[in-house]
Amino acid sequence: MAALSPPTRRFQRLFIFTLFAVTLTYLFYGGFPTPHWSFSSYRPSTYDWTKRPQAHPIPESDITPLPSELPRQLPRIQHQFTPEELTEAHNSTQRHRQDAVRFAAKRCWDAYQKFAWGKDELRPTTLSPAETFGGWGATLVDALDTLWIMGLKKEFYQAASFAQQIDWDATSSYELSLFETNIRFLGGLLAAYDLSGEEGLLKKALELGNMLYAAFDTPNHLPANSFKILKAKEGLLVADKRESSAACGTLSLEFTRLSQLTGDPKFFSITDRIKREFERTQDSTKLPGMWPIFLDLENGFLTPDSAFTLGASADSAYEYLSKMYELLGGVDPAYEKMHVKAMDTAKKHLLFRPMFREKDFEGPVPDILFSGTVMANGADVIELNPEVQHLGCFAGGMFALGGKLFNRPEDVEIGEKLARGCAWAYGAMPTGIMPEMADMIPCDGPDRLAPCKWNREEGGSGRASGGAVPAPFNYLRDKQYLLRPEAIESIFILYRITGKKDLLDVAWDMFISIEQATHTEFANSAISNVNVGGEPVKINSMESFWLAETLKYFYLIFSDPDLISLDGYVFNTEAHPFKLPKPPRGE
Repeated sequence: MAALSPPTRRFQRLFIFTLFAVTLTYLFYGGFPTPHWSFSSYRPSTYDWTKRPQAHPIPESDITPLPSELPRQLPRIQHQFTPEELTEAHNSTQRHRQDAVRFAAKRCWDAYQKFAWGKDELRPTTLSPAETFGGWGATLVDALDTLWIMGLKKEFYQAASFAQQIDWDATSSYELSLFETNIRFLGGLLAAYDLSGEEGLLKKALELGNMLYAAFDTPNHLPANSFKILKAKEGLLVADKRESSAACGTLSLEFTRLSQLTGDPKFFSITDRIKREFERTQDSTKLPGMWPIFLDLENGFLTPDSAFTLGASADSAYEYLSKMYELLGGVDPAYEKMHVKAMDTAKKHLLFRPMFREKDFEGPVPDILFSGTVMANGADVIELNPEVQHLGCFAGGMFALGGKLFNRPEDVEIGEKLARGCAWAYGAMPTGIMPEMADMIPCDGPDRLAPCKWNREEGGSGRASGGAVPAPFNYLRDKQYLLRPEAIESIFILYRITGKKDLLDVAWDMFISIEQATHTEFANSAISNVNVGGEPVKINSMESFWLAETLKYFYLIFSDPDLISLDGYVFNTEAHPFKLPKPPRGE
């Protein structure tokens, strides 16, 4: 055969070396790198909030730095799944389910991209855009990490390119919710950066963080949730006299993660002030251990109100206690103390077991719990209102996560009963979906968590305008389903914590019911009544949390348990995963 010329031999050696290097990359890093469609597309906003003079400046000496202690080794959260549990047959079934969820998400994303690109939401029946959160593309930013997690990388980089060019000063509304902007936009950008490493996303998050920081430029440095942009620029914001506890208690994760990623402590510091106020007032409310739904922030974090709940307007203030403990690496004991006090108070006064009619079941009645609302006067009245909210279904996951984190196994059991309670409420409706809000018949003994016998008149089933409802439902206050995630959120967390395989079937039944009842030609829509036997009426709404939360949790429960492990990430209340700090090796 003919001898190779020197250039040909050099090319051959180069080819062999390249092949060797690529093979090493594959072996050491678990596969070939993902194709990267990104390009430098960051464009700064037209208004620089860092140059705005502060009306109520905080002295540099009052800025609390991030904790200097190294993160601790936290207890393991996730169940240790074994090869015997994750058999090929098991994995094949879950991949089929995962593919179905991914298909539904891709279908909705394609519809958003075609009919509402860059707008906040798609109206799924009229196929028109809606501006509901400032006009910055809420669905797009909220879904960034979902696209990444589902492996839709081309769609991710297209959306990330758009997100990096958002101008926070070009808005469809000059009055915004600090709470919603924080959890959807800031949380979405931070999580997308944590997953992808796209620097432009962090830059855009920092811009937004500096803008939202102006909400604290008030006389007492407590936040104005009603963020009026023009007033904020002039330093004229004032905290509200009646503000939801969730609005001020659901800023810490996002602001802390922003400080961790940028090194600027001001974001952590300003929300650490709020933590100290929660800590100071926890034992002096009308239900010691919990905070009322509404707080007086204008006059200095006062707690005069009488209503207490884990549901709407309070929910995520409690959710963030254990999660902040995680994000700070377990070095701030205040979060553990507040979480434990709040959960103990909720167990004593808010949680209840529903009263079942034994004759309705062939076997034992379901072993489940729900959370209600309490009215308290601070003296001798603590009255339970057994009003169950879909929003409150997150509580199962909260109890279970805190139970693992703080070695409280009873709370893991409580969490499972709460999660299964919401799943039962799904199956009790003709559509297979739980309503937005319903009154239940509670067990009425001295211990509301203990099993009880039915003691109502026979034939006493509940009522709703859509028809009778089964016991222990008493009345459907709000029959809608708004594509909410809280029930599957808790089922996902309980599966990852306990490893109980039947929860996968529970989740699949929920997904199938939701998909059937909410399916439209191009996407999915909220429905007006879950208590109907035929096709429900669609209400032309697909909020951004459908892609950001609901479908993400459905996808993750059917995924390999190592995908966004609960030991590696903490989710904000909009299901955006933030990386957890890890202790040095050997500790």
